[in-house]
Amino acid sequence: MDYYTLVFGSIFSLIFLYILAKLSSRGTKKLPPGPSPWPIIGNLHVLGAKPHTSLANLAKKYGPIMSLKLGQITIVIISSSTIAKQVLKIQDQAFSTYRFIPNAIQAHNYCKFSVAFLPVCPQWRTLKRILNKNIFSSNSLDANQHLRSQKVKELIDYCTKCSQQDSKVELKEVLKNIIDEMGNPNLVDFFPILEKIDLQGIRRRTTIHIGKLFKLFDGLINERLEENRRFQSEKSDVLDVFLDICEENPEEINHNYIKSVFLVLVNVWEICRDSTFWEDPLVFKPERFLHSNLGVRGQDFELIPFGVGRRICPALPLTLRMIPVMLGSLLNSFNWKLEAGIEPEDLDMEE
Repeated sequence: MDYYTLVFGSIFSLIFLYILAKLSSRGTKKLPPGPSPWPIIGNLHVLGAKPHTSLANLAKKYGPIMSLKLGQITIVIISSSTIAKQVLKIQDQAFSTYRFIPNAIQAHNYCKFSVAFLPVCPQWRTLKRILNKNIFSSNSLDANQHLRSQKVKELIDYCTKCSQQDSKVELKEVLKNIIDEMGNPNLVDFFPILEKIDLQGIRRRTTIHIGKLFKLFDGLINERLEENRRFQSEKSDVLDVFLDICEENPEEINHNYIKSVFLVLVNVWEICRDSTFWEDPLVFKPERFLHSNLGVRGQDFELIPFGVGRRICPALPLTLRMIPVMLGSLLNSFNWKLEAGIEPEDLDMEE
């Protein structure tokens, strides 16, 4: 009996989703070209194991602007720097207001406090202003240079210890779990009607992992508050800046915003590998940048690893200072070699 219930229930669900998809497609405005969608699933089947490369290949057939139907969601994909400039700079205000928020990001209401996922609104502008003025301004970064130098030294000491113990340097397990869950294809993102069901359990697991991370952040915040209360600490790092702002402007920012500053993800794989601009775009050639005038501050749309416009990564000034120091320190502090049995030509350089 249970078997027949499952079969007929599955058939009924598929029929219901198909009817819903047909109804939602009525009145659809004219869209850019793209592959013909299948019933119910749309174009999900064309994404494959590496969606970014699949989209790049589809762009060669359908052009630099195309549309895909992913379940119930219609997506327009931009694949050229010229059109990206129209979307991200010239029409920036129109396109930056709405953000697609994956279901996993909604765990613990993270998206309601993150500058990366909030819509352009007074709350978002307040957070952006706080970041630009108090955290990532030139004066703030100069004042905290000694802290960054200390952290780079700690990184080198940690890597030295790991190399002597013949162990690998790994991310914290909780961060790895969060990244894995957010990177997993989630049916709820393509069929919002399934939101309450959470068939794959991605939202449930992400809620657990982010909860662990927020618990850690809560501990750090409370420890610093107690430290400041008892000893009147004169530290002036990022956490102290945010705590001072919380005390001065509790109606604008609270501890939830502090905890939500830490997770940002940007993917511009296809735009930065445009074969009409880059020679051998998929070949590892770092020397191509030696005599290039291109920058990464959002002015050259052929190279936008940090995004562009009002949605550009707010931590860009910090990143430009830290990456060269960290990379240079790591390269100059160790004799690097491949693991035993691996030859250079055996390395997978595809990604």
